[in-house]
Amino acid sequence: MSLSEQFLPAYLEEVVGDRFGRYSKYIIQDRAIPDVRDGLKPVQRRILYAMYDSGNTPDKPYRKSAKTVGDVMGNYHPHGDSAIYEGMVRMAQPWKMGHVLVQGHGNWGSVDDDPAAAMRYTEARLSPIAMELLRDIEKRTVLFKDNFDNTAKEPVVLPSRYPNLLVNGASGISAGFATEIPPHNLREVIDACIAVMQKPDIELADIMTFIKGPDFPTGGIIMGREGILDAYRTGKGRIYIRAKTEIESLRGGKQQIVITEIPYQVVKSRLVTAMENIRLEKKVEGIAEVRDESGRDGQRIVVELKKDADANGILAYLLKKTDLQVNYNFNMVAIVNKTPQQLGLKAMLEAYIAHQREVVTHRTQYELERAEDRAHVLEGLVKALNILDEVINAIKASKNRQDAQKNLEWMFGFTERQADSILTLQLYRLTNLEIHQLQKELDELMKKIDNLRSILDNDKKLIGVIRKELLEIREKYGVDRRSDIQDEVEEIKVNLEVLVNAEDVLVTLSKDGYIKRTSMLSFTRSGGELESSGVKEGDYITRLFEVNTLDSLLIFTDRGQYFLLPVHQIPEYKWKDAGTAIVNVIQLPKEDSIVSVIPVSNLDEAGKTLVFVTRKGQVKRTELKDYATKRTGAVAAVKLAADDQVLSVTMSDGTKEMMLVTKGGMSIRFRESEVNSMGRVSGGVRGIQLRDDDEVVASLWVEEDEGEVLTITDLGYGKRSLLIDYAAQSRGGKGIVTFEFKEGKRVKPNGNVIVGAFYCREPMDITAYDQHGQPYLIHSEKVPIAERKSVGKLLVDVGKNGIVQDLVVHPKPEQNKEG
Repeated sequence: MSLSEQFLPAYLEEVVGDRFGRYSKYIIQDRAIPDVRDGLKPVQRRILYAMYDSGNTPDKPYRKSAKTVGDVMGNYHPHGDSAIYEGMVRMAQPWKMGHVLVQGHGNWGSVDDDPAAAMRYTEARLSPIAMELLRDIEKRTVLFKDNFDNTAKEPVVLPSRYPNLLVNGASGISAGFATEIPPHNLREVIDACIAVMQKPDIELADIMTFIKGPDFPTGGIIMGREGILDAYRTGKGRIYIRAKTEIESLRGGKQQIVITEIPYQVVKSRLVTAMENIRLEKKVEGIAEVRDESGRDGQRIVVELKKDADANGILAYLLKKTDLQVNYNFNMVAIVNKTPQQLGLKAMLEAYIAHQREVVTHRTQYELERAEDRAHVLEGLVKALNILDEVINAIKASKNRQDAQKNLEWMFGFTERQADSILTLQLYRLTNLEIHQLQKELDELMKKIDNLRSILDNDKKLIGVIRKELLEIREKYGVDRRSDIQDEVEEIKVNLEVLVNAEDVLVTLSKDGYIKRTSMLSFTRSGGELESSGVKEGDYITRLFEVNTLDSLLIFTDRGQYFLLPVHQIPEYKWKDAGTAIVNVIQLPKEDSIVSVIPVSNLDEAGKTLVFVTRKGQVKRTELKDYATKRTGAVAAVKLAADDQVLSVTMSDGTKEMMLVTKGGMSIRFRESEVNSMGRVSGGVRGIQLRDDDEVVASLWVEEDEGEVLTITDLGYGKRSLLIDYAAQSRGGKGIVTFEFKEGKRVKPNGNVIVGAFYCREPMDITAYDQHGQPYLIHSEKVPIAERKSVGKLLVDVGKNGIVQDLVVHPKPEQNKEG
């Protein structure tokens, strides 16, 4: 046989698809998704059946868990022992199950997520309510199938005499499907079941008069009636679970928050740690201590507050930032006829009722067969006792037992079964009392047979039997509702005053991008001089703000992005410290640089606008409120052309005049109101028409005709011109000359470009920095006043090869919020 004949070609997609398809089918049907009828996954069903089969029941002593795990693994579940034991542990934990199915003895874990002890140390037995899942299993109520090695039989499904899927819920993830069904109250579910049985066309709204919503074993407050309705209608919905809390008053005007119930599936120890970290990191002011006082009397977590702390505000913060409030997403998927389906509440109840019809029908048929067989035997015995002498004579005349049986059959018309029972009759049964007892038993049996037949023939009677047995379970195992339900979801509002201690501080930003927040006390202790602020070598302060910790900074970049940085999030340093790089505080890209920083107290302040000016002469005005954001990353602030950059962003009230100055010495003055207010991401309008090689280097606010315009070139020349010489124009024009550059080979140059311009109405100090970072102080009053077209005077001697690279107005605390 050649090599090509031994192997058939196969495509990888087909092989992988086929194998994964089989695997998916297995984990959906036989691992992760519960059956709609008994609410159990295969491993749970096998654990319960193995315990039942081996007599590990609630009326007997506890038995080692390892023995149960061994039985399950050896007989029914050919998987790892850890998977089996984990399934067993979950069924024994009262904080996860509405009603535990396994009674544990020993260490079975805790709500703090402590693991259970190893299975060799723990003991277990079935819980009483688990017996209701298995009740009548020996009466042919459910189908059995061969186990994995065909050596034993295991049930396909349990009789489940109460709706376990809804009562205990389920959680699991398989291939392409997941399920999340919350626990419900046993009484409510049984009441709803009975209502659906008695009125099959009942509406969901009527069912929800019985089942109000989930009922978690850990209690808590469920919020969102709408989410519950969605889930019960479609199988998907969202609710919020909030811890039960109370604010208690202590001596000395102090208060404490006491938590007595936490949300379902929240690990208590992690919750306490999260609240303790909030205290340690001082994310919220006012928490003195966090204690876990839980014990035998139940859960009790105490958050002790400092004097005069806002208890309600701190509670709101904890609800928002910790697992004191969580969302829960319903995803009610179960196996129906070997297929995963997303089910609403009514469909689940109907599937369970259909299962119970089968269970009770099969049980009734089984009991009817047994009763009819017994009645047949009793009829023979009664008949034999009435003709006892003839029967005895016939038996005496027989050669052996077989002959006696044949004689009884042909002489008196007994069946083989009856003849056999007559021959095994004990002599004491021939007493008068026993004869009456047999007759009485036969009469009672005939009544029972009639009753069983009527159940099979009459659907109302069948429903009545199911109802009666459900009510017995309701009465025996029902518990009061543990979770409260609230119709509306309360919005959590956290006031900034709760998070931050209001304090006036200084914020500085340096040329190299180092930022710091300093208390006024540190500033005062360091001498109270602005020049004494700590900076790295070669760096210098470019911006200084006197703000409150409740304020925020709007930080704009040259690429048209912005960040909203709350002042309290800026790291605190002493005045003599250099601070931290701003990239550690905001996600500023390497290629971006900051052009403007504007402190704001209230972003919703009416009448305030932000005015953008770009290097290509575009001007845009947008209302301040449009820049409110909850995002911590960069947000688009303005639309820019590919070759354009933001020059400056300033705040205004819409009543001022603007002046734009270009590096080529042109300027234009126009009213701000000529620029209409636009949307946040718009590109603006033209402020000045530029030559190809020109760009805007300064944007000034000017008022009336007072003051001067100070311009400085890259070679350190400058002059002041009276503002009155700059006539107001319409925006978008070419503008007028504001500085004249010297030209010619034998003329000493006064500059190549304008580096910066300033509006001087009050005396100001400007620091010029050359390319090496060398500072030069310029007092505006010492700058000569000259005509608009004049060539200026040397203000800064930067040497033969030096140039002025940066101009910084001597920082003064800015409290006017106009950056």
